[in-house]
Amino acid sequence: MKTIMDIENLDVYYGSKQAVFGVNMPVEEHGITALIGASGCGKSTLLRSMNRMNDLIDGCRIEGSISYHDKNIYDPDVDVNDIRTKIGMIFQRPNPYPMSIWDNITYGPKIHGIRKKGDLDEIVERTLRQAALWNEVSDRLKRSALGLSGGQQQRLCIARALAVDPDVVLMDEPTSALDPIATAKIEELVKEIKKDYTVVIVTHNMQQARRVSDHTGFMQLGHMMEFGETKQIFENPANEVTERYIAGIFG
Repeated sequence: MKTIMDIENLDVYYGSKQAVFGVNMPVEEHGITALIGASGCGKSTLLRSMNRMNDLIDGCRIEGSISYHDKNIYDPDVDVNDIRTKIGMIFQRPNPYPMSIWDNITYGPKIHGIRKKGDLDEIVERTLRQAALWNEVSDRLKRSALGLSGGQQQRLCIARALAVDPDVVLMDEPTSALDPIATAKIEELVKEIKKDYTVVIVTHNMQQARRVSDHTGFMQLGHMMEFGETKQIFENPANEVTERYIAGIFG
């Protein structure tokens, strides 16, 4: 397994409260890694640590390291904006900007200095195709993104994240606000884009983790209880607590 990120002895604190305890986990390049566990177990905190989104929370403190291409993203000389470009984030609820579909996708590339309309048009078409949305919206790119359905908005947000050419895409329960049909489209999209990107997804839906991921980490009360290949985690877990969670006995 070729890793793109390595999490080592990670502790995360909110003030005096510790939320994540000594987590060690590799992230496979061009793989899909799922994080599962009950609400409040620390999986979203761990995810947000991977692109320093936790920096935005007052009182949050990180100990340990997260290496991305063999460089600790928490080193003082690291450019946080560069990290968040290369390690993008998709949130639980779709959050399109109140502007056109075209402007949503070109917002990031423009900030990075791309100005030619032809180049921007190419990025819009490429990312909307990657997000399986082009055929649905190609005739209304200048209309407000807020007019799209919830599932379409979430796929637009994925396209927007891809527009700045990231290496890694973090997804924090990206389908929890969507209906089953929209959820299935997002799951297919996640499996499709791993050819070009590395995906880490937090999900409450164990069957979703089983369907889409290559590796799964099960967390409980801030601890990584078990990490391994998804098939092994679901069919032959090494930890009794994992087995009980997978079986639905608690959580």
